[in-house]
Amino acid sequence: MARKWWTLIGVCTGTFMLLLDVTIVVVALPDIQRALGANFAAIQWVVDSYALTLASLLLTGGVLADRYGRRLLFAIGVASFTVGSATCGFAASTTMLIASRSAQGVGGALMFATSLAILGHTFVGRERGIAFGIWGAVTGAAVSLGPILGGVITSDFSWRGIFLVNVPVGGVALAITLTKMDESRAPNAVRPDWPGFVLLTTGLLGVVYGLIRASETSWGDAAVLASLTAGGLLLVGFVVTEWKVRNPLFDLALFRIPTFSGGLVAALAMNGSLFAVFLYLVIYLQDLLGFSALATGERLLLSSGAVFVASAVSGRLSAHVPARWLIAPGLALVGGGLVLMSGLDAASHWTHLIPGLVVSGLGAGLVNPPLAATAIGVVPPARAGMASGVNTTFRQVGFAASVAALGTIFASTLGNQLRSSLASLHQAGRADQAVAAIRHGRVAGLIGTAPSALRPHLVFAIRSAFASAVDRLMIVTAVVAFVGSVASLVLIRKEDFQSGEHGSAGRPGAGVPADVPSLASG
Repeated sequence: MARKWWTLIGVCTGTFMLLLDVTIVVVALPDIQRALGANFAAIQWVVDSYALTLASLLLTGGVLADRYGRRLLFAIGVASFTVGSATCGFAASTTMLIASRSAQGVGGALMFATSLAILGHTFVGRERGIAFGIWGAVTGAAVSLGPILGGVITSDFSWRGIFLVNVPVGGVALAITLTKMDESRAPNAVRPDWPGFVLLTTGLLGVVYGLIRASETSWGDAAVLASLTAGGLLLVGFVVTEWKVRNPLFDLALFRIPTFSGGLVAALAMNGSLFAVFLYLVIYLQDLLGFSALATGERLLLSSGAVFVASAVSGRLSAHVPARWLIAPGLALVGGGLVLMSGLDAASHWTHLIPGLVVSGLGAGLVNPPLAATAIGVVPPARAGMASGVNTTFRQVGFAASVAALGTIFASTLGNQLRSSLASLHQAGRADQAVAAIRHGRVAGLIGTAPSALRPHLVFAIRSAFASAVDRLMIVTAVVAFVGSVASLVLIRKEDFQSGEHGSAGRPGAGVPADVPSLASG
């Protein structure tokens, strides 16, 4: 077999592992919480540590690959992801798991930043289209299979298996990378923007830490205020730095292109709505309704299956339909689906979620393929890599910040509802105990130790409060999706798209196939 096809296998294997881990982890989070005795904030960090590392390193990873070698950086990414997966699988504490997830994020950023560049260098002409098509099919399958595979492995083996399964896969990908892949570099690579990287990373970390801590304490907590303030100032410093440095991590002049800005708002809205609320939906299905990880994964297939089908349709339509008329309606469908999932109460069954899961999944599938065009299709070829990286970075920032913010809303609503319900039963003293039990995934234990006469009332109070909290998250994220839809409709314009190689009006740019799903979440 020719080396170029081995290269495709190596890249697809590494990318499959990377994207599978995006969705496979979510359904295992309640089991991880119980096994490690983690509180709710720690579980949020298990998700956000991956997303934040990915967002912080993605742009720098592309620059480093152009300068020092794409094969080298891809190999380092595969190795980091594989080692991180192994230590995740053997994690004895949430601290170890969170650190290991960060290592996965480093590997994921390096792999994702280099994969398309490697294929673009290796393949030309018609073969490039075939290679990109295969890569797109593999990535789509990975994202769609994640929930069900995560459910099978977690239910039949252990949550540790969802990480350990990456070790042999990563070993194969690394062996192919080192023995069958040719090296490539950019002829005029620039120096990495290290000040920008440090300011962006620390700024995002400060903001997300403040949001997550607020869910444990309050918005008035000194550490919350200090963290949010420091994070905000560091991000302002990042913006100032990017204006002044010679080779910025993020060329802020791109904001002058309305379509580029509209694409970033759409990226934030997409990952900050449906994908962020999935974490809380999984906790609702498992901790409140009592479904296993496998049963939860089966139910989430309604959404991931709809995403897969709609992405294929949207990928074909994007060659003929302007991007705004796919992205704006798609986000509107996401918002509509989230509204359909609202209205939860103590008596709600999981079937209440079916219409919303399908509708929002179809909307997300419409958005994903043309969203790449709003980044790379509106800039000159020399800026395409940066523009695509910025768009993917905004997706991860939207996801991480939304997960943290939704956790604060969830905890506040849950606590207020429980205190109100239990006060009417003259059991107000149990409210904090109940909130703590829910945070640690120990609802069954709390109910089992309650006096038998109180148990039915306690169960009803917990179900009501939990449903109300999730219901509020559905409405909040629906608003986020609707705002993104309106912004996309206003900002994304046909005339902004470059002609020629990087797309004509409304068409995805060359180099990223229309039916390739973007990296959805952490």
